[in-house]
Amino acid sequence: MRDRTGEDIAGRGPGARDGLIEHDAAGQGLELASARARSLNRRELLKFAGATLALMVSPVGHAAPASLLAVRVWPSPEYTRITLEGAAALRFSHMLVQDPDRLVVDLEGVRLDSVLQSLPSKVLDSDPYIRLIRAGQNRPGVVRVVIELKNQVNPQVFTLAPVGDYGHRLVLDLHPTEEHDPLMALILKDSPMDAAMGEDGRDATAVARAQTREPARRGGGRNEAAVNRLYTVVLDPGHGGEDPGAIGRGGSHEKNVTLSIARRLKRKIDAEPGMRAVLTRDGDYFVPLHQRVARARRVRADLFVSIHADAFVRPEANGSSVYVLSERGASSSAARWLAQKENDADLVGGVNLARQDGHIARTLLDLSQTATINDSFKLGRAMLGELGTVNRLHKPEVEQAGFAVLRAPDIPSVLVETAFISNPQEERRLNDEAYQDKMANALMRGIKRYFQEHAPSTPTRVAQLD
Repeated sequence: MRDRTGEDIAGRGPGARDGLIEHDAAGQGLELASARARSLNRRELLKFAGATLALMVSPVGHAAPASLLAVRVWPSPEYTRITLEGAAALRFSHMLVQDPDRLVVDLEGVRLDSVLQSLPSKVLDSDPYIRLIRAGQNRPGVVRVVIELKNQVNPQVFTLAPVGDYGHRLVLDLHPTEEHDPLMALILKDSPMDAAMGEDGRDATAVARAQTREPARRGGGRNEAAVNRLYTVVLDPGHGGEDPGAIGRGGSHEKNVTLSIARRLKRKIDAEPGMRAVLTRDGDYFVPLHQRVARARRVRADLFVSIHADAFVRPEANGSSVYVLSERGASSSAARWLAQKENDADLVGGVNLARQDGHIARTLLDLSQTATINDSFKLGRAMLGELGTVNRLHKPEVEQAGFAVLRAPDIPSVLVETAFISNPQEERRLNDEAYQDKMANALMRGIKRYFQEHAPSTPTRVAQLD
C-alpha cells in the first residue's frame, strides 16, 4: 500500500525482499569462507572464525535497528503533542502532505515493533487535530509514521535531550494555523477550556450575550454592576502531560492532584457573584511556564494562583506552604531548592527552545514588580491563614523564591504547595475527594479575604459581543 507521496507505508515493500537477498549473500559468503579456512594457520583461523560469527549474527553492512522505549499522545484544545522516546537520539525527517492533510515522519534505524504499532490505539476520537496514526516499514532501515489530520496544522518538530526519567525524545507539536485566543474564548464561554457551545446547545455567542446582559439569571440575582465588573482569577494546576511533577510513594502524580483541586476551586469561584475563574490547563497536557503567565495577562487576570503538591527527599516532611516571587534571592535554602525544581518543569515537560520569544522573557524580567510582589504577599498571607485550618503549615510565613511561573509583572501571584505528596499520609489525603474539597474551600476563603481587604480599584469589565 502506498500513500500519495509514492512511498510504501504498509511494510510490504522491497524491504522484506532485500532482507532475503542479504541472507542469501551471507550464506554464499560462508561457503567461500569455509573453503578458504582449510588453508589457514591456527591464528588466522581464529580471526576468521570471529568474523564469520559476526557475519551470522547481523546482516551485511547494516547495524541492528533500535526499538523505541515509548510513544505517547497528549491531546488538548490548544495543541496535540506526540512524543517518541528512544534510548539514543532519533534520526528523522518530516513533511506536510495535503489532500488529505497529513504529517509524515520517517524514522531511520528504528525497528517496527509493538511500541510503534501501539500508536493508533493512543489517538482519542475527541482529539481536535488527529484523525488517526499509522506506522509501517517504508524501506529498509526506515519506519514511516503517517499522522492523518482533521485540520491543517502548524507542526513544531524538535528533539529533547535525556532528563529525569526520560531518554531521548522526538516531539511533534501540532498547533492550529490560527493561534488560540484565550480572551476571546473567555468572552464566549467564561473559560478557554470549555466547549464552543453552551451546555443547553445554544451558540456560545448567544450564551455570552445572555451572561453579560441578563445578570438576574446567574449567581442568584446579581445586579447589573456586579456582572459588568468581574474579578478574574487564573488557576494554574502545576505540571501536566510529559511532566508528571512529584510522584508519591503510592504512585500518585502531582499533575493529577493539582488539576483535581483546581477544578473544584474553579467551580466555587464561578458560583460566586462577581467572580470567574480560568484554568491554564483543563486536561493532562503540558503548558510551558511562560505561557501560563502570558495567558493570565491575556485574560487580564486580577489574581494568579499556581497549585502544587510538594515533595522532599525525606518522607516525614509535611504541611502546606505559600510562596511569592523574589527578585533578590530566596528566603531560605529550601525555597531556593523548590523554585529550581519547579522551574525545571520546562525541561521535563519539553519546551521548543527555538520558538521562545526572548524579548517577551526579558520584558517580564525587567519590569519593576515591587508593587505586585507586595500585593502577592497580602494574597499569600490570606491563603496561608486559611490553609492552616485544614492542614499543618510547613512554614508559618509566606516564603519567596525565583519561581518562573510567578513572573507576571502586573498580577498578584502566589504558588501554593497544598501538602507533601512524598509524605505517605498526606498523599492519601491528597487523593481523598473530601480533603480536596476542604483544600479548595480554604483557597476560596483566602481569595475572598484578599478581595474584601485589598480589592483592585478597577476590576476587569466583561466584554460584550454585538
